Amino acid sequence: MDLTTRVVRGVKAYFGARVVYALANAVLLFALTRYLLDPAAYGLLYFAISALSIGSMVATLGLPKSTGRYVTEFLATDESQVPHVIRISLSFLAVLTAAVAIVVALVHRPLATLLRDPALEPFLLLGAVFVAARAVYSYLTNVFQGFNRVEHSALISVVNSLTRLLCAVGFVLLGFGALGAFGGYVLGYVAGSVVGLLVLKYRLLADLAVATEPAADLTRRILEYSVPTAATRLSVVLDSRVDKVLLGVLIGPVAVGFYTLAKQIADFCIVPATALGFTISPALGDQHADDATERAATLYERSMENVLLLYLPAAVGLALVAEPAIRILVGTDYLGAVPVLQLFSFFVIVRAIHKITGNGLDYLGLARIRAIARGTAAGSNVVLNLLLIPIYGVMGAAVATVVTYSAYTAVNVYYIHRELNLEMGYLLGRTARIGAIAVAMGGVVWPLIPHVSGVLTLAGAVLVGGAVWAGLAIASGLLDLGEMRGLLA
Repeated sequence: MDLTTRVVRGVKAYFGARVVYALANAVLLFALTRYLLDPAAYGLLYFAISALSIGSMVATLGLPKSTGRYVTEFLATDESQVPHVIRISLSFLAVLTAAVAIVVALVHRPLATLLRDPALEPFLLLGAVFVAARAVYSYLTNVFQGFNRVEHSALISVVNSLTRLLCAVGFVLLGFGALGAFGGYVLGYVAGSVVGLLVLKYRLLADLAVATEPAADLTRRILEYSVPTAATRLSVVLDSRVDKVLLGVLIGPVAVGFYTLAKQIADFCIVPATALGFTISPALGDQHADDATERAATLYERSMENVLLLYLPAAVGLALVAEPAIRILVGTDYLGAVPVLQLFSFFVIVRAIHKITGNGLDYLGLARIRAIARGTAAGSNVVLNLLLIPIYGVMGAAVATVVTYSAYTAVNVYYIHRELNLEMGYLLGRTARIGAIAVAMGGVVWPLIPHVSGVLTLAGAVLVGGAVWAGLAIASGLLDLGEMRGLLA
């Protein structure tokens, strides 16, 4: 199977799964915010998830990424070593996960006190299961990526998403409140992990021969490579979760609710870039390893062009419709999230660029550089949050996130350019043309916003913006309908 076919197949499978994930999250977000939970309860839910996500990171360290890397390597050189890679890494993961889960269960009361919210106690107790299930789920996702079987990652993502939605809503309706919603998250990860382990055993490992002995220093190599990826993962979790934890500690759950809502809406927009980045990362590594650097550069450049064509205009549109969208779809109780969402609408562009860039550094052997950059950004984010949250509240946390993540993404792009020698003149020229389309689209949509009063008029404004974008993109030659039909076929 050639590179283009493999990438397109992977994008389709993972994109489909991410669509299901995003839609399930959107339905859950709508149900919880509009009908089932007030901002304080909604914020408490994500305060708990954010705190426990840090524990989940400790339960995996860098083993998922390291395992994925060596699975990819040995599939190309000696398939019989792959079962040993899985056995060794899974053994270490089991020990780490069990240890962290036990600690979380034992210290749930003092931890809730440390976080200044006794209401967190039952969440943290149940969080022992959350930590373990999420750790295994993360491991399996990276292993399937290493096998270049993105469709299996897509499968467990769908299982997780649908289980979470059904159980979270069901438990809340049964009267368990925010804790019931959290139980839905836990069961989603448990279900995805169980299905993933079965797929790994019976679909991927069953037909592989097993070498009599593991390769020399295999355990050391897996653990050694896990160090920089662990540092990166720690930085990722801190960068994405510490803001909510600090908001909860310094201000309270309501602030966490506003911030989380804005970030979830922004995350919904990242689905296509996430699917593309997840799929092209191993492909970049494969091409670079085969000394096909020019082909790897072309793959990245086209990916960047397509991401910018989608997300620059989308960011402008999201900023314009933020207030009516939250007011109409979620309710006036959550209007405090509007300015955060408007800021995050442009943050979406940065995140989309990073989605097709960050993981590629790992597969190009630059995990250490990425870890240093991510660690610096995460540390800066913590400092800025501590400085800005007491003064500016929720917006302070948003500004800290946007500033540090943008700097980190710029570093990622620089190293991709240095490694692949990108045609920066080409990319800058395309960016300027796409920016002009975004401005023109915004100019058409902006006068419509005062007339948006309900779901139909909101949908109408979005459709007008989409039509203007599509027309200008096709007229400019940036969007090739024939190519799009070929990819979707």
